[in-house]
Amino acid sequence: MLSRDLSSNPAHRRDLVSQLALFLLSSAIALVFLCLEPAPALAQKNQEHPSEKSSAGDVARGKYIVESVAVCGQCHTPRDSEGNPDRNRWLQGSPLPYMPPKPDPNWPLSAPRIAGNPPANDADMVKLLTTGIWTTGTRLRFPMPQFRMDRKDAEAVVAYLKSVPARP
Repeated sequence: MLSRDLSSNPAHRRDLVSQLALFLLSSAIALVFLCLEPAPALAQKNQEHPSEKSSAGDVARGKYIVESVAVCGQCHTPRDSEGNPDRNRWLQGSPLPYMPPKPDPNWPLSAPRIAGNPPANDADMVKLLTTGIWTTGTRLRFPMPQFRMDRKDAEAVVAYLKSVPARP
């Protein structure tokens, strides 16, 4: 019925096309503004010497990647009584909440603690996050994603993981 209404009413169709064009234009403008860096921050970045760089930015970037992009807490954090990741035990390791669709004897039963002192040294963790290869030279088992982060993102993730307190 909607397609018949649109084809029989050219004025209505023009209005919808105009509204869609306006929405797309405003979305594009919003994206441009979101991607622009404020001038004072850009000037400060240009004056900063690489050896004076604060790791606070790396930790914040790593936190964003871990919590909002890679969602590591979904597997590496125990669940509370309502089934949500328990923020009091954030990234402390947990039984996996997911099982494979078909029985798989190679499926891990738990995800290790990655907070505080990750399960490998920094170089090996960066290698894992940039190549998907573990310290044994093999790819990680499912359901662990085979990440291909760039080096700076991987280093930021490691900085964040090390900043999260490990709890017994």
